[in-house]
Amino acid sequence: MINRILFLFFFYFGTVLVCIFFIPALILPQKITIYGGKILGFWSKFCLETFLSTKVIVRGKEKILNNKKFFIASAHQSQFETFFLQSIFNSPVFILKKELLKIPIFGWQLKKIGSISIERNRTTKDNLGFSHQIRKHINNSNRPLIIFPQATRLDVSDRSPFKKGVKRIYEELNIFCQPVALNSGNIWPKNGKLQINKTLTISILEPISPGMNSDEFLNLLQNNIYEEIDKIS
Repeated sequence: MINRILFLFFFYFGTVLVCIFFIPALILPQKITIYGGKILGFWSKFCLETFLSTKVIVRGKEKILNNKKFFIASAHQSQFETFFLQSIFNSPVFILKKELLKIPIFGWQLKKIGSISIERNRTTKDNLGFSHQIRKHINNSNRPLIIFPQATRLDVSDRSPFKKGVKRIYEELNIFCQPVALNSGNIWPKNGKLQINKTLTISILEPISPGMNSDEFLNLLQNNIYEEIDKIS
């Protein structure tokens, strides 16, 4: 019990401190705020290792694409990956729920680092311009996009179909997709108790080349990620 209390206290206390410390960066170059995101990635890993005795393993780093345009499609089971993936990849740009940008300070910083927001299950002016936003980003930046095609944090055993938005991105951008599987829900689930003395594995899978039929791509992506989760869980 004390380990879990310490983890939650230090993780959130540290997160708040970093967000406050980087408030001045909101009027400074974007790369400074991006650096704050990387700090939060390392901080989340440190807290898991220190207070929950978690062993964090990253597999497949050699598969990360270099000198190519790509987007990341990652499984989503906990808060951990939203922070830690920033420390693995080159400062990814998040595609996220619009309501996250409304959180004071934290939301401002998400906007500062270039996050692209969307209102789920709604047709709005912003959503209609979504494709233009992501194409503009891909044309003007070397930072990869990152999307969670499950759309929300799910239990590690949940095999819900991926949302169709990821195939739309694949089809319209015509770039590589870098799949990521993980089992963070075994340690830090959305609902349930934090677990101690577990192994948290992030597995970077073989990239999927552009040019596939979008439905075939979606099936391949979903199958590859869920098969890998089965292996590491």
